[in-house]
Amino acid sequence: MSKPIIIIGNGGHASVLTEMLVAQKEKILGFTAPTIEKNNSIPYLGKDEVIFNYSTSDVELVLGVGMTRPSPLREKIFQDFCDKGYHFKSIVHPSATLAPSVKLGHGIQIMAGAIIQTNTIIADNTIINTGTIIDHDCQIGSQIHIAPGTKISGNVQIQKGTHIGTGTTIIQGINIGTNCLIGAGAVVVKNIEDNVKAFGVPAKEV
Repeated sequence: MSKPIIIIGNGGHASVLTEMLVAQKEKILGFTAPTIEKNNSIPYLGKDEVIFNYSTSDVELVLGVGMTRPSPLREKIFQDFCDKGYHFKSIVHPSATLAPSVKLGHGIQIMAGAIIQTNTIIADNTIINTGTIIDHDCQIGSQIHIAPGTKISGNVQIQKGTHIGTGTTIIQGINIGTNCLIGAGAVVVKNIEDNVKAFGVPAKEV
């Protein structure tokens, strides 16, 4: 049986996750945030520290803090709560299509219309956003955000902490390093080293 859920964050990404969880009839206790940023359909519980009032065995967490570039904050929140024994729930939208051989870490968020093909591996705390296509045998690292409408061909590797911008296309066999930022609409046709920002068609370091 699913445990009650606390959502960390109250921005746009958290709102999408909230609707997904409600549609799946999950029990949501409320959300935490530094302040009440906007009205929300679920209760405001307080700052993130209020989570420590709940036993690690009694609740699951959902990280509603999004990212538009490599985000140490999202990774820090995730790691801090994991280190204290809390578990982050993976969420898959019912309209997403995952091959049976796909392997997911924990705290994965897969949004509406995503397609993930055979033997792909996705590590912890990664967002696969709306309408993304990931083909066969890809390895997607932890703490990554693949933004809406991205198309990734087979045998691609993307390393920890990287942000792939909206509508990016990545051809087969490419390796993208850690903590990279790939700009929206880029077409990646060659490997990208660590800590690189790359934009354009074809994508070039800037």
